[in-house]
Amino acid sequence: MSKKESFLVNRLKSVGYAFKGAVYLFKTEASIKTQVFCAITVTIAGLYFDISRTEWLFQIAFIGLVMSLEGINTAIEYMSDFIHPDRHETIGKIKDIAAGAVFIAAISAALAAMVIYIPKIF
Repeated sequence: MSKKESFLVNRLKSVGYAFKGAVYLFKTEASIKTQVFCAITVTIAGLYFDISRTEWLFQIAFIGLVMSLEGINTAIEYMSDFIHPDRHETIGKIKDIAAGAVFIAAISAALAAMVIYIPKIF
């Protein structure tokens, strides 16, 4: 019988696995690199325009939402390809829906950025 690991050890392992997954995502996915570029750009804009605390909260939330959904989308794509490596109509729909969720979040983030920055620019 193996010794049960402590709660703290299990949590640290979980954080390690999550970090490993995030690093893999950033290293391998072109779309997340684009999103990181956008996140850096709006962060610089936020510093430049001295946006409010509330605007920062919305900006951070949208950055996190888009990047998190991209990670979920990537996981769905990998799982779908593992389950059914050949082209399959239903798998294609699943992948399209997951990509659509990222698209909706990205459009929402862009609209929020416009609400924040257009009045500051003009």
